[in-house]
Amino acid sequence: MKTNYFFFILIFGMLFGACKQEESLEKYMAKSWETNYLKIEMPTFENTDSLNVFEDKFDNNPIQVAQSKYNLDGTFTAWFLTNSNQKILETDGTWNVVGDSLQVSFFYNNKEMKVSYKITKTEEGFMGESKYDWDNDGVADDFLTMKTKEIKTE
Repeated sequence: MKTNYFFFILIFGMLFGACKQEESLEKYMAKSWETNYLKIEMPTFENTDSLNVFEDKFDNNPIQVAQSKYNLDGTFTAWFLTNSNQKILETDGTWNVVGDSLQVSFFYNNKEMKVSYKITKTEEGFMGESKYDWDNDGVADDFLTMKTKEIKTE
């Protein structure tokens, strides 16, 4: 009986030890990213009862793409990269992780932005989902979905 018990513990220990420990979301996010899909659904676009949907798959050599670099110290830099490799509209901010959510704070168009994204890791990067006032109509009822891929930056 004791032999079976020890055998079970040994097998369980080998299985448990062989399992790859998943990287924390904080460590996972501390990389460089490029947005390769963006969709914003705005059900009350500019205070109307009209649904407006913006969607971009960044196919066919887009004029610019959004990129960002997250640092382990809780800071990040985001910018747009033009198709001539020029960084434009660069901004700095702070970030932290709470549970499965990425919370960012930064200034854009002279406005402080504080946005929380539910993060789901994917094979090539992550998917972020957020409910926010993306159309600036005063109601946080717009739903954003973005997909990213990891990139190498300087």
